[in-house]
Amino acid sequence: MSTTEISAAYYKGSKQFEIAKIMAPPPLAGEVQIRTAYVGICGTDLHAFHGRMDTRIGCNRIIGHEMSGIVENVGEGVRHLKPGQHVVVRPLAHCSECPACKSGLQHICHNLKFLGLDTDGAFQQLWTVPEYTVHQIPESLPLECAALIEPVSVACHGVSRSRLQAGENVLVIGGGPIGLLIAMVAKHAGGNIIISEVSEARLAIAKKLGFKVLNPSQQDIVASVMTETNARGVDVIFEVSGTQPGVDTMTKIAASRARIVMTAIHSEKRPIDLFQFFWREIELIGARVYTHEDYEKAIELVTNGAIDTGTIITDVGSLENIQQAFEALEGNPTAMKSLIKVADW
Repeated sequence: MSTTEISAAYYKGSKQFEIAKIMAPPPLAGEVQIRTAYVGICGTDLHAFHGRMDTRIGCNRIIGHEMSGIVENVGEGVRHLKPGQHVVVRPLAHCSECPACKSGLQHICHNLKFLGLDTDGAFQQLWTVPEYTVHQIPESLPLECAALIEPVSVACHGVSRSRLQAGENVLVIGGGPIGLLIAMVAKHAGGNIIISEVSEARLAIAKKLGFKVLNPSQQDIVASVMTETNARGVDVIFEVSGTQPGVDTMTKIAASRARIVMTAIHSEKRPIDLFQFFWREIELIGARVYTHEDYEKAIELVTNGAIDTGTIITDVGSLENIQQAFEALEGNPTAMKSLIKVADW
């Protein structure tokens, strides 16, 4: 195997991408080289685009991690994958040596590297990754839909952590892409779902998906939730908004022994009403990224149509127009998931 010239999109700082021709070397032992098909733009990518992660990723990085593709080549020692297979990547590289890894919690490794942030990522035509990060998907699953498996895995992990039981009342605080995916996964698990969101555009999408919705900027959310639940409150709350009002709401509407799952990344310390945790014996649960099992569950749900990919994917752009695709997402309340089509076949 020899090096191959490919196109790649580099984040250069100051809200700028640069398309460059680079040489992609063949995969090393234990590595898999994937011809990238589609890559989703996520909230973290937008944070990087806005310069909020420059100290971490620098200003010469190929980002992107929500991807689908086809195996191009495999390195020495790779036994379970071969060229031509359709795959997705679980973009986490663990150290295998820290206490978390030794406890079987590689997804929260103390030295975790996130592929596409801490290393070059998927906004390139050929992406080479460790074999253990690659999951095979059915060839019947469209690669465009498969690009959603990474964010669906986030939703699967949160719902798994919540211990949701069929028939329980669920409130999802925040109706963005992850919030809606959590709602769909929780519905599939048998939950009675309500979505709280202040954007009317996002509420319209949630309604289209068949969910009950509340707008806390226009109605008393506590009173509304208590009416919906016959004064019981909510058994499982997913905080996906990353806002102080979201944190305030999560304790006000919690049922006795409710489980609150913190899925949002809060960039600053938030005041929390700890008295409610004592008074109602509430649990607060962290949910970070995903495990191997979450990925397999996400592949199953997307393949079986439990996830409405057609509603979540709102537009598809090209690698050459990645700059315009990122710019178009700024202040666009109707956008859910934008994909970049990287494939050149």
